[in-house]
Amino acid sequence: MYENIKKRTSELLSKANVTDKPSQFVDMALFILILLNIMAVCLESVEYIGNKYEKIFYYFEMFSVLIFGIEYLLRIWSAPARDDLGESSSSIKRLKYIFSFTGLVDLLAIIPSILTYFGGLDLRWLRVLRLLRLLKISNYTSAIEDFFSAIKADWRSFSAALYLVLVALFLSSALMYIAEHESQPEKFSSIPETMWWGLITLTTVGYGDVSPITPFGKIIGAFTAIMGVCTVALLTGIVASAFANQRAQRTALLEAEINQALSDGVISDVEAKKIEKLRKELNLSPEHSRSLINILSEKK
Repeated sequence: MYENIKKRTSELLSKANVTDKPSQFVDMALFILILLNIMAVCLESVEYIGNKYEKIFYYFEMFSVLIFGIEYLLRIWSAPARDDLGESSSSIKRLKYIFSFTGLVDLLAIIPSILTYFGGLDLRWLRVLRLLRLLKISNYTSAIEDFFSAIKADWRSFSAALYLVLVALFLSSALMYIAEHESQPEKFSSIPETMWWGLITLTTVGYGDVSPITPFGKIIGAFTAIMGVCTVALLTGIVASAFANQRAQRTALLEAEINQALSDGVISDVEAKKIEKLRKELNLSPEHSRSLINILSEKK
């Protein structure tokens, strides 16, 4: 009974299955609370609104910390029931959650409000830290993990493109410093100072606060802008390609598992559970799994 309650708590706090309505409700309630917290932090920074509704913001913050605190403790307590944390002991699984990315984010969601009770701290920084609650949405989406795993899988290409960006940044900044230092000593006072111009130009942002005025400087600026278009496009293409490859690999793994299950023409309950477990591990949608089953069943 105790283990069943623990497992159900873990299911309610994890990303919901489309058939699990209570878990979907919990996910939606926490998701809305996170968004309301972000909105509250932003509105609180407006002096007129912050002063007028100070008490309302305070009570809402206390309510939010209470809910997030209970959620955090329940996640620690129910961690042993999570299959994604491996086959370790209860203590190890709890430590794995506490020091995981989502565990640290869940902790940071309540720490800033607790720190407000200590004197001598800049409340503006604590408000900004409260915005980290936006990262709690990672409990319900794998977007951040997918991004880093995609970069890791294609790290050689990504690091090569990043190296080209750094070379372009240092080279353009050094040449611009030589070209513009005498004409604009206050804006191009050193190579590190000139790197601000180099970074803004390479990323094609172009604030316009610093710009070359000498003919040689303008030529360097033009080539830097062209290099920026090429290198930024290269980085963007590598990331997009890594995401596409990652999804294709996950789909191929799930397809292989479904094909194996369909080898006898019927998917048994045990095989269906294996497919569902793999789908969750690969962070693919239930619709994706169902469509693959339908397509492969028709081919059989």
